Amino acid sequence: MKGNDLTHTISEDMTVFPGSETPKLTTKSTYEKDGFKETLLQMYSHVGTHMDPPAHIFTNQKTLDQFSPEQFIDKALVVDCRDLKEGQAITIDKIDIDKAKLADFLLFNLGWDKRWNLDTYFNDYPCIDNTVLEFILNSNFKGIGFDVMGLEDPLCDENLTRHKALFKDTDIVNIENLTHLEQCGDELFWFSCFQLKIENCDDFPIRAITSVSYTHLTLPTKLE
Repeated sequence: MKGNDLTHTISEDMTVFPGSETPKLTTKSTYEKDGFKETLLQMYSHVGTHMDPPAHIFTNQKTLDQFSPEQFIDKALVVDCRDLKEGQAITIDKIDIDKAKLADFLLFNLGWDKRWNLDTYFNDYPCIDNTVLEFILNSNFKGIGFDVMGLEDPLCDENLTRHKALFKDTDIVNIENLTHLEQCGDELFWFSCFQLKIENCDDFPIRAITSVSYTHLTLPTKLE
């Protein structure tokens, strides 16, 4: 079994949302003093490659710990949007509808991860338009994901309009700050995005992994 890592590494000097604090990884126990190493982690739940549930936006909506494990693993498809320029919209013609109907996760590759640790990472990245949002809402996906910091640009839309529309009536997860999506190709693949099980979790960093067998994989048809 071969796996590809789609996750940014958490570090003290990593890219974070403007105004947020960077993580602090403080060594509290050392090999020399205690015979083992232990680290105190201090960071926002939205740091790095992370996943939002409906409770990120709405009170009394589902938190990450309330989802079953099956929510975080299944078939995925990458939508290649790397030809789009700053400020352009992700439109429905970018999506192979027939393939997308067989997928449980729809991941959008804008090539924005190449700007990680650069100021231009926060520029006006392309966002899905209303037609794509409606397609997602009507398709019963387990999750969607992006290699940018948000479903919409929060620097331009402080009301988080797309987040609200996505989570209002749908138990779905939204993954942000993915990387290396070009490794996934344009066919369906196995995908997982697990996080720690934390009580009342509004969102949390994940380890996003593709799982591709060296032997031929036959993907089942998505059940209606």
